[in-house]
Amino acid sequence: MSRVGKQPVLLPSGVSFKLTGREVTVSGPKGTTSYLCPTGVDVAYDQGSKLVNVTRQNDSKQARANHGLTRALIANMVKGAAQGFERRLEIYGTGYNCKLIGKALHLNIGYSGRRRGVGAQFEIPVPAGVEVTVEKDAARGDSEPASLVIRGCDKQCVGEFAAQIRALRKTEPYKGKGIRYKGEVIKKKQGKAVTTSS
Repeated sequence: MSRVGKQPVLLPSGVSFKLTGREVTVSGPKGTTSYLCPTGVDVAYDQGSKLVNVTRQNDSKQARANHGLTRALIANMVKGAAQGFERRLEIYGTGYNCKLIGKALHLNIGYSGRRRGVGAQFEIPVPAGVEVTVEKDAARGDSEPASLVIRGCDKQCVGEFAAQIRALRKTEPYKGKGIRYKGEVIKKKQGKAVTTSS
């Protein structure tokens, strides 16, 4: 028996659960998400106790894998509908900044227009169901990094969009310039030492 899969999921107040065939829909104050359960597992909802139980139909390798996976995904859907998920990013570098213009995030992260073949800024459309807030737009020469927050009820969408932004300019190990998660530790390298003749 899966240690994760056998644990029931408790629905907090304000969150509703709907099961249509194999499709699970969870709604709450932060949004609505849906998930099509894989074969080999069954989902049952007890409306009285507000508990969701996931069981597997057999002990095959795929059913055992889907058992814990399905329970974990439903638990994330419930948490996302009730509280939501967020990822915080920080942008380090002189002149590096970010702005939210309409439904697009504009990043200036040190690439020239000639090198990229387009404008010097990245323009990334914000996907549906994801909210982006620019907490600090660092001015040129400001020692504090620019920072932004990505929020949403779908954990996968929030994490994937944050990873997409971070991959545009990963933090380099010498001066620490680039995009990183808040709290991420960057192991810095020492540059080449300059030797002078006596």
